[in-house]
Amino acid sequence: MKLQARNGSKGTKPTTSTQNPTGTGNPSRVFVTKDKESVRGFTLVEIMIVVAIIGLLASIAVPNFVRARTSSQTSACINNLRQMDGAVQQWALENKKKSDDQYTLSNLQPYIKLAADGNLPKCPANGVYSPGACVTNPPICSVSGHALP
Repeated sequence: MKLQARNGSKGTKPTTSTQNPTGTGNPSRVFVTKDKESVRGFTLVEIMIVVAIIGLLASIAVPNFVRARTSSQTSACINNLRQMDGAVQQWALENKKKSDDQYTLSNLQPYIKLAADGNLPKCPANGVYSPGACVTNPPICSVSGHALP
């Protein structure tokens, strides 16, 4: 078997041809040529390595995303409680309430920016807000860790 380099290229995968490159001689003779275009793709090992690296990165990133979401929900809830407490104080001043008077969350609606549905803002972690025992106690959330400092 003879090797023939097509266009003088080196380092390519050999392919077989039944034609003599000079056009003479026995046509049944098989010649091996190199074809640069036939070398393509990735090996199974390379693909498995890439998949393993992506899995490793995902296993590192997902817990960080969950922690960031929990932290942002806590911050948003505390900000809602802070706005509600300010609304309670404003309501108490305008209505000449004493520090031991009780209030309801419906009393706060004129003093706070309402959500798109016309209600008081909701806890992003699906907690439930309830009023404090009196005007001096801020509103509380049912989710632990969601409280005014």
